[in-house]
Amino acid sequence: MSTNAMHVARTGLDAQQTRMQVIANNLANVNTTGFKRDRANFETLLYQTHREAGAQTSDTTALTGPMAIGTGVRIVATEKIHTQGSLTTTGNSLDLAINGQGFFQVLMPDGRMGYSRDGSLSRNAEGLLTTDSGYVLQPEITVPEGTLGITISSDGIVTATLPNQVEAEELGQITLAAFPNPRGLAPVGENLLVESPASGAAVIGAPMENGIGKLVQGALEASNVNVVQELVDMIETQRAYEISSKSISASDEMLRFLTNKI
Repeated sequence: MSTNAMHVARTGLDAQQTRMQVIANNLANVNTTGFKRDRANFETLLYQTHREAGAQTSDTTALTGPMAIGTGVRIVATEKIHTQGSLTTTGNSLDLAINGQGFFQVLMPDGRMGYSRDGSLSRNAEGLLTTDSGYVLQPEITVPEGTLGITISSDGIVTATLPNQVEAEELGQITLAAFPNPRGLAPVGENLLVESPASGAAVIGAPMENGIGKLVQGALEASNVNVVQELVDMIETQRAYEISSKSISASDEMLRFLTNKI
């Protein structure tokens, strides 16, 4: 039985170590624009059932509960918590924040569509709006050379002030993507998420339509990581890890006691 206890405790060590890695990643990205914190979800492993609930103990009596021994724990999933991050004013006309639901759409080098909450945009050599990594915003919007100023409305209309023109010229419409289950999106790095079977298909729409959030020009969405909460979770994880370690030590002492006495 002590060897079984060691195995159960080992699963606890593995699970808590994974949770610590998730917490460390959250803290590492506390200043990452648009980052959404991850949460590790636990589940029990299979139970060893020695006697079923309701098993007969005599002709007229039965067990009121089962005799089932757990075999440990594991991390079943790490999910993104898509709560709104605080908006930080930057004053840069190409910085955009989403207040509400939705994701920016960018074309990744492998041809897939990436989705992000990071709205720190810039212009490439052709005048296209891109992310900091150079991925082109979708649908494409080209800013003419010599543009004096860019205005992006809350509903995504992009207009530019050009030399020798009184009226601003409309350049295009920024659309956002929403998902039935945004927690199902798969993170791939570079502040990007991709669609998965769990997320459902993207629903494309203009900001402020069909529940999609609005755009805020000259601002960026900060990470939604709460440093104090992460530090509390870190301490809790460390204590749980220590307890699992002590369980292994206690099981080892029990085995040593039996070995010395037999």
